[in-house]
Amino acid sequence: MSATIIHSARLVSDGAETRDAWVEMQGGTVAAVGEGATWRARAAAATVIDARELAGRGAVLVPGFVDIHGHGGGGYSFEGGESDIRAARALHLAHGTTRAVLSLVSGSLEHLTAQVARIAAMTQTDAGILGSHLEGPFLDPGHRGAHDPAALRTATPDAVATLLAAGSGTIRQVTLAPELLGASGAILAFREAGVAVAVGHTDADLEATREAFEAGASILTHAFNAMPPLHHRTPGPVGAATADPRVTLEVIADGVHVHPELIRILFAAAPGRIALITDAMAAAGVGDGRYGLGELDVEVVDGVARVAGTSTIAGSTLTQDAALRVAVKAGVDLPSALDALTRAPAAAIGVADRHGSLRTGHAADAVLLNAGLDPCAVWLDGHRMR
Repeated sequence: MSATIIHSARLVSDGAETRDAWVEMQGGTVAAVGEGATWRARAAAATVIDARELAGRGAVLVPGFVDIHGHGGGGYSFEGGESDIRAARALHLAHGTTRAVLSLVSGSLEHLTAQVARIAAMTQTDAGILGSHLEGPFLDPGHRGAHDPAALRTATPDAVATLLAAGSGTIRQVTLAPELLGASGAILAFREAGVAVAVGHTDADLEATREAFEAGASILTHAFNAMPPLHHRTPGPVGAATADPRVTLEVIADGVHVHPELIRILFAAAPGRIALITDAMAAAGVGDGRYGLGELDVEVVDGVARVAGTSTIAGSTLTQDAALRVAVKAGVDLPSALDALTRAPAAAIGVADRHGSLRTGHAADAVLLNAGLDPCAVWLDGHRMR
């Protein structure tokens, strides 16, 4: 079993950095991590890569990115068939996202169960797919965003049980509005099944959101978007989430969904609890034009996706490497920004024991960045993918 050693890189992982580091990957796992030239003692039976030859003198080696909320890319949607899903994943993999939770917008129960089952099967053949995220259909109609209002429904016990059965243990996250009828029972049922529950697309105020977190919800879906604002007299869901150390806040750092200054403020308010997501739809990596998102038509102009004929934002055209650059430009330090792409999202869905870190024993997922924070090489389970 051949090993790969990457040396002479600035290693940034787990919120810390090592200036002259090396990482050894073997058998899909990080076998060792060290500093300086100590890698030479392990080089005899390994493929040795000088990070500077691939990424220049400013080479930065980081864990593979983990996206817990995205809908597609490369012209394809996660709502489609297996070939569409693989094509969309390929686009994001090339940009450093080694592991992803595939998000589904609100749809009929029949469509969602079929798609959740398809994704469940793909987790057995595609190491980069961690499972599915149900962004609906248990959402507030008044904060539905780019969700078909006809698809929204009550979180009945039967509907929850049907979805959980279809997922066969691979539903990683569900977004719901906690103020709606049946939501409290749904939070309990999903949590008992090991699903991370996110508050989102909601009209909940501060107290209602706090109650949801006390009941077991642990994520805020795309903070600030599709929810009451953070107001100085009514802090709303964002206020509740920043105050609760158990809660991870998703942020779409594209400069459109959230102003860069507020991105910086969120990192300061909830250190170690920000997950930079893409919320990307099919247009990511492709360009302007008309696309579909669930049952809705979406028009992308100047890189901004909106429900056709409206001003409603419909996901993003973001990749996680671009989110990293936006966050750093906004004033977030590099270790914190990278933590929000790696360890924090992995922890939010309960997989940080294996993913989101370049520590011995973790999955050998890595991204080599140049000084401009552009990906130059990507490894998944120790195999170079780019």
